[in-house]
Amino acid sequence: MAVNLDSLLIELVITIIVLAPCFWLAGRALVGKEKAKFLDAIWIVILGTLIGGIFSYFEIIGLIALLIQLIVWIGLVKHFFDTDWIKAFIISVLTIIILVVISFVLERIGIGIV
Repeated sequence: MAVNLDSLLIELVITIIVLAPCFWLAGRALVGKEKAKFLDAIWIVILGTLIGGIFSYFEIIGLIALLIQLIVWIGLVKHFFDTDWIKAFIISVLTIIILVVISFVLERIGIGIV
């Protein structure tokens, strides 16, 4: 199986641009500015995207793969924002809410990101 590195790099850059600010805002709201740094949010997105790419490469599908990826993303938030599992889960949910709100606002003004 060949890996398309161009596609992976483009996906990584776009994901960083879109998700990192959302993680950063959610993290600052819940754990404070001392623990939630923007660079940490970027690392969460980079590692989460690369691990998701590994799952895609090996064609691991199904509910178990989804749950493993979810736990990995929450674990990354827990590690980089130095918090517990519950707060990491809440930060992840808040990130999704922020992303949906930003997407809706941008769509209303004529710019679509998702």
